[in-house]
Amino acid sequence: MSVRDTSELRVASRRLTSSWIISVALVSRDVSSAFPNPGPGDDSLARLRLRRRSTIGRVEEFVPRDFNVPRRLETPRFVLEPLGPEHNDQDYDAWTSSLEHIRATPGWEDSSWPREMTPDENRTDLQRHADDFRNRTGFTYTVLDAASRDVIGCVYFYPLPDSDDDARVLSWVRSSHAQLDAPLWRAVSEWLASDWPFRSVEYAARG
Repeated sequence: MSVRDTSELRVASRRLTSSWIISVALVSRDVSSAFPNPGPGDDSLARLRLRRRSTIGRVEEFVPRDFNVPRRLETPRFVLEPLGPEHNDQDYDAWTSSLEHIRATPGWEDSSWPREMTPDENRTDLQRHADDFRNRTGFTYTVLDAASRDVIGCVYFYPLPDSDDDARVLSWVRSSHAQLDAPLWRAVSEWLASDWPFRSVEYAARG
């Protein structure tokens, strides 16, 4: 997949319409365009406000140096684990078979990705995400079906420069698993609130 040019990723969308009290933001490969600054009154984003102070040194680090970055989120229907080049074949199939679905997913409407890419370009993009994870500058997770272990989506956490929010999050699922989009959003939102150091995040809400 590709919110891929990490230039966008590094620049790493939901105003919760329910009782959620958190703020999160996911990023993907070329994510700079996927994370434009919302204008006044923009209701397309949900800002999850976490009930705690941020522990992030906003200029020097994305997450605190002593923060143990989660490497796995497991639910009965899907599992998140760090994205890497080893996922290339299934990742490429997942997003290239779901272009219109991803473009219509909240948070992706104005993104330059998905766009045409070769498998080799995709692999390079996945390596870039893996490098960001290792360097703690952004965290991208592949979403796997809990039973088959097939790649069914992706979730991105990246910094949100020049913003009061600590991060922006984006996520997508392949069109064959569209029914998991909202459950994934809820699971990630809860995860952000319970296990991550962010005070607020932008993550586009699901209906």
